[in-house]
Amino acid sequence: MNTVLTRANSLFAFSLSVMAALTFGCFITTAFKERSVPVSIAVSRVMLKNVDDFTGPGERSDLGIITFDITADILYNKTDALSTTRSGDENFLKGCNFLTSSHLHSIFDWNVKQLFLYLSAEYSTKNNALNQVVLWDKIILRGDNPRLLLKDMKSKYFFFDDGNGLKGNRNVTLTLSWNVVPNAGILPLVTGAGHVSVPFPDTYKMAKSY
Repeated sequence: MNTVLTRANSLFAFSLSVMAALTFGCFITTAFKERSVPVSIAVSRVMLKNVDDFTGPGERSDLGIITFDITADILYNKTDALSTTRSGDENFLKGCNFLTSSHLHSIFDWNVKQLFLYLSAEYSTKNNALNQVVLWDKIILRGDNPRLLLKDMKSKYFFFDDGNGLKGNRNVTLTLSWNVVPNAGILPLVTGAGHVSVPFPDTYKMAKSY
């Protein structure tokens, strides 16, 4: 005859088995889902300075200063891939304004808790074949307002190069990527289907001292 403890142990073990099966089912039903969506990035201005780099032995480094607008609608379900690339003109070389629009409707499902979005710049220099700098990021939780309307924002993080690799660089590529944080399973890293190449100016903008 089973005791109360034996019955409680059996019930607990059965409950754990059911929870494990449900967790695995939640994971496997979304494990192979396509998480990439079309992304549109439009750039208008960029400014470049050469400043003291206090992390090195008295050297100066390039600093890209970027201001931007971001418009994104997570509930927008348009399926056409969008990409915008602009070449530089005089106004373009004075400051950086980029407009990002993404369609993330299909990403949120029953196994997605939040998204961690970040805008990154990738470029190559003589010293490094690949440089990657995160300029801006944002966490979008389930239930948050899915529409982002950000105007004249500065980049959240400094755009430093460890030298003079930004001056005259014609192929600084901006991409929007995101981590999908699930309730159960792996943590996918997804790059949006769209990017823009930003030409940087050949001269520095001088800063005044007061």
